Amino acid sequence: MTNHRPAASGCPVGLGTTDLVDPTLYSGGDPHPEWARLRALDSLSWHQVDADRGFWSVVKYADTEFVLRNTELFTSERGTMLELLGMDDPAGGQQLVVTDPPRHTIMQARLKKALALRAVDRQRDMIRDLVLELVEPLGDGGVFDFAQAMIEMPMSVTGTMIGLPRADWPWLTRLTAACIAADDPEYQEPGGKEATLATAHRELFVYFQDLVSFRREQLSDDLLSVLISTRFEGRHMSPSEIVANCYSLLLGANVTTPHAPNFVLAEFVETDVLRDWAAHPEVHTTAVEESLRWSSPVNHMLRYATRDLVLHGTEIAAGDAVVVWLGSANRDDDEFPGGETFDIRRKPNKHLAFGIGPHYCVGHSVARVTIKTLFEELLDRYEDFQSAGKAERMVSNFVSGYKHVPITARRRRRTAAG
Repeated sequence: MTNHRPAASGCPVGLGTTDLVDPTLYSGGDPHPEWARLRALDSLSWHQVDADRGFWSVVKYADTEFVLRNTELFTSERGTMLELLGMDDPAGGQQLVVTDPPRHTIMQARLKKALALRAVDRQRDMIRDLVLELVEPLGDGGVFDFAQAMIEMPMSVTGTMIGLPRADWPWLTRLTAACIAADDPEYQEPGGKEATLATAHRELFVYFQDLVSFRREQLSDDLLSVLISTRFEGRHMSPSEIVANCYSLLLGANVTTPHAPNFVLAEFVETDVLRDWAAHPEVHTTAVEESLRWSSPVNHMLRYATRDLVLHGTEIAAGDAVVVWLGSANRDDDEFPGGETFDIRRKPNKHLAFGIGPHYCVGHSVARVTIKTLFEELLDRYEDFQSAGKAERMVSNFVSGYKHVPITARRRRRTAAG
């Protein structure tokens, strides 16, 4: 017996269901009980957003993996965020994240090589220096907003790798935060959400257009030069393609990298987790992977069915929107026994924080090396971590993260030998 898409209505289907589109659910509520309820169903659930728009929610690990791997059945080219539900993304076919294989594979090749682990390994000293600079104020003894430092971290690292002037980093950080959390009053312009997005997108795209024009004659070994000099389909990338992918690189870094550390410090600051981790540096790798699974910084990914099919006992029609909830898939007990438990020694841990399949995050090595370096230095240099106020979540249905995590700590005492 298959489930069918219900007739449209003006509100989410099902009395008493939680509105997964509501950004305040992720800033002041908890989506996990609803995700657990949906995982227990024997079919997908339909979420009606308004009279004209709705989507199927995919919450199980196996179903999420199936959707993300099968790009011929589920296209990303119409858009990948609920923000654009029912509209076509203007960057479709130009920006990697909204381009399907085989074009995506060809476009991505050089960038993927430039961001491979071997290439990132050569940047470890640079990453370590930037991380140490960001967390240095923690040793002063006063209140330190850990989340704000982490929000700055990906711009420091990725900005250096792209070749962006350091003076522009704070402004670019603010603009990218507005793009991923335009519902958040802290990032919103006076004109509201739509005005915030319009302004942030315009300023970022104009900035990169000007930078690309300037840098065409001054190529080096940075990522911007890689994009400018990339050839595919017998030509170089167009200016609009270069700009769209610069934007995507920054956005991706700002979504993924800060929030795994933020979750750890916000939710486990006064527990044995940090003490255990610090006492056993051999768990750095598994602990970082667990922080990524637990936080699932990219909250969802949107796809559209390219043809009629059946998934998890549900008939999906060609053109139907399908939303995979990564935070749910990463707590699925079928894949992660005791999925609601944070385990720094969890292994195996095939989480989906970076996605899976052809659109697996191209910057995953940078994010992993950065987060691991952060915890290596943080736990080696500081101890006695304490909360210094209420942690605050971002108001966003796309990014799962904290924007403020006030803490205190003290420097570790070094012995003469250490």
